[in-house]
Amino acid sequence: MTASKLLDTAIFAPHAQLAKADLAGADLTGKDLYRANLAEANLAGANFQDAGLLGANLAGANLVGANLQKADLRGADLAGADLTEADLTGAYLFRSDLQGTNLTGATLSDAAVKLALYDGATQWPEGFRYKSSGAVGPEASLNGAYLSTANLKNADLRGAMMFGTYLSGANLQGANLAGAALSGANLQKACLVGANLQGANLAGAELQRADLRATNLTDVDFSA
Repeated sequence: MTASKLLDTAIFAPHAQLAKADLAGADLTGKDLYRANLAEANLAGANFQDAGLLGANLAGANLVGANLQKADLRGADLAGADLTEADLTGAYLFRSDLQGTNLTGATLSDAAVKLALYDGATQWPEGFRYKSSGAVGPEASLNGAYLSTANLKNADLRGAMMFGTYLSGANLQGANLAGAALSGANLQKACLVGANLQGANLAGAELQRADLRATNLTDVDFSA
């Protein structure tokens, strides 16, 4: 079905099921697409300005050149999505999944990426200081950040700076924390099952009731 025909028949509303739909160039300004399924959809050049995409599934979607100015993408799944040259000016990306996302040439002026999850495969715009943006990923600066009860299962946090970070009750199962600086971090009741903490600094960290089963603790520094 062509984009024009789909626009005539589709229901653009919360929980809409539009996976793999061809909506290239569609005008979805201000639409409420709360938790909509747009996985692998063709959204190239689409206009999502001021749209509500809270918790939406956009994994693997083609968003090349899309207008996402001031779009609400909190908690959205953008893993593997292509946002090359997309305009995300003023967009809200709090706790969104940006693992493997291509943001080459994208505009992120005034975009809120705090606690968005990225990994080594995420491609950022040239010059964007993602490590100090509040986003969560390898070598991120997260000193004192509040991540209690966060779902960071299998997250790539190699070399992250997490001095005094609040991680109580967080799910870090299978996470890669090799070389991370966790001195003074609160890891009480955190799930670290199968996590890699090789070479991490845990001096003064609070580990009461943390689950460390099958955790790699090789060369971890526990010294005060």
